[in-house]
Amino acid sequence: MSKRNPDYQFVTETAEQIMTKLTAAYEEIVGVSVRPASPVKLFLSWLASGIVEIYQYINYAANQNVPSRAEGENLDALAELFFEKKRPDATKASVTMEFTISEAQATTIIIPAGTRITNSDNEPYFETVEDATIEIGDTTTTVRAICQTAGTIGNGFTAGQLTECVDIFPFYDSCTNTDTSDGGSDVPDDDEFFSLLMASENAWSCAGSRGAYQYFAKSVSKEVEDVVVNSPDPGEVAIYALMSDGTIASSEVKALILAACNADDVRPLTDSVSVEDPDTVSYNIQMTYYMSKESSMSAAEIQANVAQAVDEYVLWQSSRLGRDINPSRLIQMVVEAGAKRCVVNYPVFTQLKDGSEAGAPAPEVAVLGTKTITNGGYEDE
Repeated sequence: MSKRNPDYQFVTETAEQIMTKLTAAYEEIVGVSVRPASPVKLFLSWLASGIVEIYQYINYAANQNVPSRAEGENLDALAELFFEKKRPDATKASVTMEFTISEAQATTIIIPAGTRITNSDNEPYFETVEDATIEIGDTTTTVRAICQTAGTIGNGFTAGQLTECVDIFPFYDSCTNTDTSDGGSDVPDDDEFFSLLMASENAWSCAGSRGAYQYFAKSVSKEVEDVVVNSPDPGEVAIYALMSDGTIASSEVKALILAACNADDVRPLTDSVSVEDPDTVSYNIQMTYYMSKESSMSAAEIQANVAQAVDEYVLWQSSRLGRDINPSRLIQMVVEAGAKRCVVNYPVFTQLKDGSEAGAPAPEVAVLGTKTITNGGYEDE
């Protein structure tokens, strides 16, 4: 079942309770006591197990009629109750490509839409979305390209990695991506889809509510983790977004968010919408942890667990706009990882701006600077 919520128990009778009722009914009807080793006892036990199984099916079927518990196609069917009526499809990553010809020509060079580009591993393939032209006397042009495969597989190719042109055109010399590919996302799982359904209820408003802008911003990709909507001045709407890996939304994703939130059927006529970067607050990690010989884990296991805990803390710290820099959380996670205790010199507690109030400054997000983790060895009382 989904991790969203535990199942409701619409039918709560246990096997023991059912067995007690069956035994009492049999004895009343037949007038004979049921002995522990009698064939009748075995038959009633088998009958009780069948009833328990039926109850399990009843509970499952009933839970599939509750959006917060439903799964798969059942959740898809219940989506009709919400503004967002369909589970979003996987989206394709996009990137800006620059094409160069060997020398300037006396005629315009056309790069047809659908021209394919890839990396040195030949996976995945991108294709241009429209015809591009290199004008007379020029040698370069840029054009948008999308990944042929939907999903996150097309994300993260940094500038200079997509350099293999599959469909060569006249006078072709070279190509490269000028920014990092982004915007691809997989089909939302049940938990992610339910969260989107809940957020979509705000979209019924046509008044430009904060929740509506947040919903439309998150709907562009399930990789968008956190969105803050602010109004620095009357009539102005500023949108800030963080990704699920704790990074600030790239130019590709910001363009998608702007297109979604600036659409005529979404944006009130008087709103001027922009997608901005939050302010960053740098912090360092400098800590020493100590181990106990009474631990059931080896020193190597504790060291690996602590390193993982610190990485998880870094992600947690940067996964929400306006989340205060909190060393207490770091200590908690390191101790839960197996350390006896933890001394944190840095970071120190720092309150960050969340930018949630109208007219407030931009929200802030914590960004890791340096990281120094010292193993203080065993420390036993």
